[in-house]
Amino acid sequence: MAVSRRPDLALAGPLRRGDVPHLCEQVRTACTRVPARDVVCDVAAVTTADLATVDALARMQLAARRAGSGLRLRDPSPALWALLQLVGLPGLGGLVVEMERQTEQREVAGRVQEAVESGDPAL
Repeated sequence: MAVSRRPDLALAGPLRRGDVPHLCEQVRTACTRVPARDVVCDVAAVTTADLATVDALARMQLAARRAGSGLRLRDPSPALWALLQLVGLPGLGGLVVEMERQTEQREVAGRVQEAVESGDPAL
């Protein structure tokens, strides 16, 4: 998926209950800058995938919805993405998750065509 634009917020480290009021205020501020647009939140540097993190993200999503917007999480870790799916947060509406990652060494980059030798049998 192509990345749409620069993130409005970038989260790092573990998210804790004490962070929630400040994070929700940042979401509300981002919503007032450009109304009716999803708030893009880069979560690539979030280091923990626990229920405190899910709680903080759910409250941020609620703050965005109350302001008439949505929350778009960019590049969650595999562990955080799995936990979000487990608790059903992406299915509640207003939360979009963008997965962005680098191609691993063993993977072939997308849109790369391999050459076919004239003597090779058809697949």
